[in-house]
Amino acid sequence: MCNGIDSPAKQAFRTLLTIVNKEGSMTSSTLTTVPLIDVGDYRSDRTGDHGNLAEQIDVACREIGFLVIEGHGVDPQLVADMHRIVAEYFALPHWEKMRFKMPEDRYRGYVPPASEGLAGSLDEVAPLDLKESFSIGPFDHPFDEYHFGSDGSRFFAPNAWPERPRGMRKVFEAYYAAMESLSSDLMRLFALALGVDEGWFDDKIDRQIANFSAIFYPSQADTPPVPGQLRAGAHSDYGSLTIVHTDSDIGGLEVMTPSGDWVGVPCIPDTFVVNLGDLMADWTNHRWVSTLHRVVNPPQEAAGAEKTSLIFFHQPNYDAVIECIPTCTDSDDPPQHEPITSGEHVTRKILKQRLIDAGD
Repeated sequence: MCNGIDSPAKQAFRTLLTIVNKEGSMTSSTLTTVPLIDVGDYRSDRTGDHGNLAEQIDVACREIGFLVIEGHGVDPQLVADMHRIVAEYFALPHWEKMRFKMPEDRYRGYVPPASEGLAGSLDEVAPLDLKESFSIGPFDHPFDEYHFGSDGSRFFAPNAWPERPRGMRKVFEAYYAAMESLSSDLMRLFALALGVDEGWFDDKIDRQIANFSAIFYPSQADTPPVPGQLRAGAHSDYGSLTIVHTDSDIGGLEVMTPSGDWVGVPCIPDTFVVNLGDLMADWTNHRWVSTLHRVVNPPQEAAGAEKTSLIFFHQPNYDAVIECIPTCTDSDDPPQHEPITSGEHVTRKILKQRLIDAGD
């Protein structure tokens, strides 16, 4: 799958990409690369002492806002099935995919090529991104006022399911459920890293409104990008955290380091990339960072390379109030943001990103 670093090299990679002190935990020196962190011990023993793991996560989230995780517990066969079904879907004719084009009032369905500009979410003017996508949201939720009333209906809108490829819905829903479980574990680890109770986020994400997007970056062999055009323009994500799996690092993800340099995020088999979003930065009073990142074009000699990414954008309950976490403020560092709900926050961001009329 991933043309990155194979499993036997992981230990050497960890040594290269983490700054380690004598006790084996990362120091608070500024990270210039994305660290690899094993969360397996936490998932296998919730009652153990996970102070060292929490420290590693805190340093990564403070310094660079990205980490690569192993020991996540997600079935590799499910990941392989997702990449297979996604490849079949994006190989369909354009007209067939357009039958489920994303409507204006919800983030569900197909987004055709060059219909979004992620840099626009930061008010930057740039050519539209060289990608297409298919997105789903939560499912199997109760039929009640919270989910289907005027406040919640757009966040829990029905997903659109094409007739082809066969089995698409089953695989997508299984993958979404796996990401929902993993994100809940990560939020509990985040709580430990922030010095609050392990379950501090639980009642704020128990009706989460995450979007999952399968994104296809096509070959650029026949139609090269225009000046300034990327597979995905520089942006920061919107929510609490993002979980990414990709099948190639050719024309891959890059993150801006604290020094302002762009560095590649490693593509390692059996791992996921995790990054923070703007909401988490606001929630932590910018103790943690939501970092600029982008997906670059493949080099000219590999212009025909395609790439697929599976991206789970975790977002707290739409009515969760995002205000400064108690451990992230004191008399010398007062809250920097007024409280806002999760739903209001993500809606503002998406409206800047989307160009609904493109691709008709």
